[in-house]
Amino acid sequence: MTSSDVPRLRCGRRSLAALSSDPAAAPRDGPTAQHLQENSGRARPGLATTVRARWDDAAWHLLFECEDPHPWATITERDGPLWIEEVVEVFFDPVGDLQSYFEIEVNPLNTVCDLVLRRSPSGWRKEFGWHCGGLSTSVQRTPLGWNAELQIPFAEVTDEPVRAGTVWRGNFFRIDRPKGAGTAADLSAWSPTFAPTFHRPGRFGVIEFC
Repeated sequence: MTSSDVPRLRCGRRSLAALSSDPAAAPRDGPTAQHLQENSGRARPGLATTVRARWDDAAWHLLFECEDPHPWATITERDGPLWIEEVVEVFFDPVGDLQSYFEIEVNPLNTVCDLVLRRSPSGWRKEFGWHCGGLSTSVQRTPLGWNAELQIPFAEVTDEPVRAGTVWRGNFFRIDRPKGAGTAADLSAWSPTFAPTFHRPGRFGVIEFC
C-alpha cells in the first residue's frame, strides 16, 4: 500500500471551530507545517507554500499558506477550470488502492472545483458530477500572500470510520501562475510527481490519522 520514498504526514486530532475569515483564527498552532517542493523535485519553489492538517470527529481540516505578492484568479463558477490560473489542490484516496481518488481545488476567490477520478483502460476518467456535500472553504488575503482553509466531511468521502491509526494516501499541490509575466507556471507538490502532471497517484504520500 505504501511506497518507501514518499513523505508521511502524522495528522493529529483536535476539536476545531467553524471556518473564519480572520487569518489569526486559522489552526496554525500545533500542526507541523508540511512544505511543498518544486514538482520536478529539483529545486526550491519560487514561492513558498505550506500545508497544515488536523481532524476531528466530523471532518479533515486543511490550511494552505501561500507566499504570493500578486495572488489572482478570475473564475467564479463551481467546477470551472481553476487549474489554468492560480490554485491549491488536495488529492486523496481513503481506500488506499490508488484505483480512484478525490480532487478538491480552491482558488484565491474561494471558488471550488471538486471531482472524482477513476482508473480506466484509457487513463483517468474525471467525474465532475460529484460534489463534496458539506464542504466548507475559506480564503484570506495575508501580508505574505493568501491562505485557503478546507473542512472536508468524512461522511462524504468514506464509509469507514476515521480513527487514530486510519491511513489514507494523498498529495497536496499548488499552481502559481504569474499573471502577464510570460513565464511558466510554478508547480509545487508535497510529494513531487517528477512529471508535468499532478495525476500520478503512485506518488501519493501517506497520511496517518493519530
